[in-house]
Amino acid sequence: MPLPLDALVITLTPPPSPTRSDFVGLLAESVTRARSLEELVRPLLELLQAATGLESTYLTTIDMDAGVQHILFARNTRQLQIPEGLAVPWEGTLCKRALEEGRPYTDDVAQCWADSAPARALGIATYASTPVRMDDGSLYGTLCAASDERKPLADGAEQVLHMFSRLIGQQIERERLVQELQHANDTLAVSALTDATTQLPNRRALMEELGRRLAAMAHGDHALMVAFVDLDRFKAINDEYGHDAGDRFLTAIGGRLQSALRSGDFVARLGGDEFVVLSSPTRTEATHTASILHQRLLAATTGRFHLDGPTIEYAGPSIGVIIAASDASDAEALLAQADAAMYATKRERRGSDLRR
Repeated sequence: MPLPLDALVITLTPPPSPTRSDFVGLLAESVTRARSLEELVRPLLELLQAATGLESTYLTTIDMDAGVQHILFARNTRQLQIPEGLAVPWEGTLCKRALEEGRPYTDDVAQCWADSAPARALGIATYASTPVRMDDGSLYGTLCAASDERKPLADGAEQVLHMFSRLIGQQIERERLVQELQHANDTLAVSALTDATTQLPNRRALMEELGRRLAAMAHGDHALMVAFVDLDRFKAINDEYGHDAGDRFLTAIGGRLQSALRSGDFVARLGGDEFVVLSSPTRTEATHTASILHQRLLAATTGRFHLDGPTIEYAGPSIGVIIAASDASDAEALLAQADAAMYATKRERRGSDLRR
């Protein structure tokens, strides 16, 4: 939990500007208004300058795997310049030395850490820092103040550093949780629109896509074709080879349907052994394209399927393709028309089989 604001009044001997009441008010405003890490840190760095008496304040992040420290945000008011975006090797930095030696402040950097190349390059003489840690104790980075002159640290500055680092750590945790929740929400949204067996879009996703395409068709020059695919003899595959093989067959069919799509086409598993393909050719191409779509889908789904065990020679599904009327607006009615076209194909195939 963050330290109470009134603790700052007790521990901090404020600099001439801002006053103690101004300082607490600015801090409260910064914490309550911040909607991002940057919106929190920017004003805190300004307040940290007042609390420490040092003219440069900055927040770093540390990539332990890469062995690099980055200056994330910085505020510089005099000659010493700590540049944002600067990346330096973590080994040899003042922050690493301070953590390892338990030395949060020195006004004689040249004497304490003479071999620190980043300190020499930047011209740091006085340095104060505290680690910024996550809830699990892992090191996120450091909150620092520095000067190119030897200066004493203002009374109460160390407590302010610790409090600010905790506020920053909590903001980082909040943003991490928000990101995790957003990711979980995105995953749930995708899951709600995805068929668990084939990983294709499901019926819900299909109906949403149909609605979008019907709306686009009403205001454009593209037609809408709906191909209804029904897997003949699928029950026999399940009965002979088992439901696991049946699921693998459904997945294989879905993959082959995807491979037969052209740019802008869409395929979904409607449910059971039924799939639907949508295509939006131009109106002038629609009549000719419908038969080509039927042939392409049939060719893709006919033939030999290796199912990690059984091998199936499949004679192909029944497919019905319709072209939506220019004034069509009912997605369910359109599916019903495509379903009827599929059943007409199925009857023809059965009649053909009987005549053989």
